[in-house]
Amino acid sequence: MTDLTQIESNRVVDARGSACPGPLLEAKKGIGTIAVGEVLEIWSGDANTKNDIPRWSQKVGHEFLGALEADGYDRIFIKRLK
Repeated sequence: MTDLTQIESNRVVDARGSACPGPLLEAKKGIGTIAVGEVLEIWSGDANTKNDIPRWSQKVGHEFLGALEADGYDRIFIKRLK
């Protein structure tokens, strides 16, 4: 298991003001701005995002690394695989 506190994100997408499906749409946009092998971090205050992002990542072929709880939001990590 990856130690999420040690991850250096290549890009952070702040979707904290956005309700579902906003954070997922922001993640889709953000993943295209990083290189294969890099890590995208999504900040979201929407509880559904923790379920949506892993499903989307698996469906499209990226690696969901996990989520950390921050102060009132979640930090979600995805590694771009293709």
